[in-house]
Amino acid sequence: MEEKPDLNKSAFHLAGIIPVAGHKKDFGFQWDNVLMPIAENYTAIERSVMECAYAGCETIWIVCNNDIQPLLRHRLGEVVQDPIWYGRTLSTNPTEHRKPIPIYYVPIHPKDRDRIDCYAWSILHGANTAYWISKQMSIWVTPDKYYVSFPLSVYAEDAPRAHRKLISSENNFFFCYNGKTVKDGEYLGFSFGPDDFIKSRQVIRKEGTREWKHSGDSIPTEKLPLEERWSARYFSLDKVLKPVILVESNVKELEWFYDLSSWDNYTTFFASEESKTIKRPYEGLIKYHEWNGLGVENEENDKN
Repeated sequence: MEEKPDLNKSAFHLAGIIPVAGHKKDFGFQWDNVLMPIAENYTAIERSVMECAYAGCETIWIVCNNDIQPLLRHRLGEVVQDPIWYGRTLSTNPTEHRKPIPIYYVPIHPKDRDRIDCYAWSILHGANTAYWISKQMSIWVTPDKYYVSFPLSVYAEDAPRAHRKLISSENNFFFCYNGKTVKDGEYLGFSFGPDDFIKSRQVIRKEGTREWKHSGDSIPTEKLPLEERWSARYFSLDKVLKPVILVESNVKELEWFYDLSSWDNYTTFFASEESKTIKRPYEGLIKYHEWNGLGVENEENDKN
């Protein structure tokens, strides 16, 4: 992963990353925890999509494996509208000024599953995929920054709106609550760049064990015990993301925040006053839609 030529400052690509695979949380239902409702007709994964839209992301990459991808796709579709541009109703032709944000679904590579597929790896794999797919089209559309939204947490989805310029800037951006950020293991939104990606990936590659016991410069001849192999699949967020650079001026405190990774935390959120403020966005912002394939006539693909 490399930074694109620094010739056009106005062409800034912020890619949204939503990690689903690897969270290893289970409430015992037939669907993933990210599809749990947080309001009437509004799920946790949809809140994350809207957070990325408010942050100013030009693309959104949901990292999920093939077993859950069809259900997520059926719920979300392939596009969400930028809420800043969608609301400009005083324009002469409002529909012409809308900015649709494409949603892509990325599975973890089979060679990484049950080896290095911790929750942090979903973030890195999503960023890596976004980079290489974009680069195949043009180096000029490769992401400059990556904004991560965690579906296993809840706070006001429009919290990034006031910080769009900071999020799409040279320095990394972090949300914090009670003085803690994602570098402390909290599921709070943040951004990172290509250099942070490389350093975080090195944590997994260099500190994680493999199948064979390391024997210095010589060829390994002894296998590790099963329980000691591929230790990176258990690495925590704070361990992998430790190298990500944090600038205090780009850290913004949230008014409230709830971790939804356990059932007790989930029920605590619904017992709070803040839960009453969460509602599904108005129709049109987040509505099921699929893009037409190449060479396919334009047809209405929206759900009725």
